[in-house]
Amino acid sequence: MAEHILVEGLSKAFPHRGRPLEALRGLELRVDWGEFVSVIGPSGCGKSTLLRIVGGLLEPTAGRVHIDGRSPREAQKDKDIGLVFQDPSLLPWRTVLGNVKLPLEVNPTDGRRPLFQPKELLELVGLSAFADYHPHQLSGGMQQRVAIARALVFQPSLLLMDEPFGALDEITRSAMRYELLRIWQSARSQRPKTVLFVTHSIAEAITVADRVVVLTPRPGQVRAVIDIELPRPRDESLERSGQFLEYAQQLRNLLKEEPQ
Repeated sequence: MAEHILVEGLSKAFPHRGRPLEALRGLELRVDWGEFVSVIGPSGCGKSTLLRIVGGLLEPTAGRVHIDGRSPREAQKDKDIGLVFQDPSLLPWRTVLGNVKLPLEVNPTDGRRPLFQPKELLELVGLSAFADYHPHQLSGGMQQRVAIARALVFQPSLLLMDEPFGALDEITRSAMRYELLRIWQSARSQRPKTVLFVTHSIAEAITVADRVVVLTPRPGQVRAVIDIELPRPRDESLERSGQFLEYAQQLRNLLKEEPQ
């Protein structure tokens, strides 16, 4: 497959009490078109920093990122990156449909880019019946589905997700893994969708991904990349399989390893 994201020698340091605090150091990563890649690692290892640099929200201290041959800022300007964070950040005074429409109102296109229609997106995420509801009338999982719909409105080829289910209860969080996979499969039928997905959950990382990237403690580097060779489509029974449990143990062992 052709590469979609190429990260080369990526380093990021933040000023801290008069000296730099390294979040990432010399990180290398390649993600191919249409892949679903999870990123896990210890707290503070730079997972979110990596995602924000790939999304054009932060500038690296050193190294570079290419999104299909463009800089992150160029890909962002082309509306080719969708972002979903832990907080869905919905406007409480707007309806569900109004929140999905918001990017089109704030940043309209020139008409040349293929778009999802907002009502089509609500159907995609299973919320057609809730178009006229307001965020406070929705569950946490439903609010995140609205955030995912909003992120897809410009039909981006790259979806960046930073702990999108981290604030949900465990039952809802588990269900949302499979809901996300359903949405991803449906959305990519119109245009390939690459996903870079940051999580602290080993089970979540395995369930959704083609590959899991394990980062070292800060400053973050790639410790290992594990291919997840589980059949798709996936459902809850997957998590009881021997192969799933073997992947989980492998990832736990990698996270316990001391840095060299």
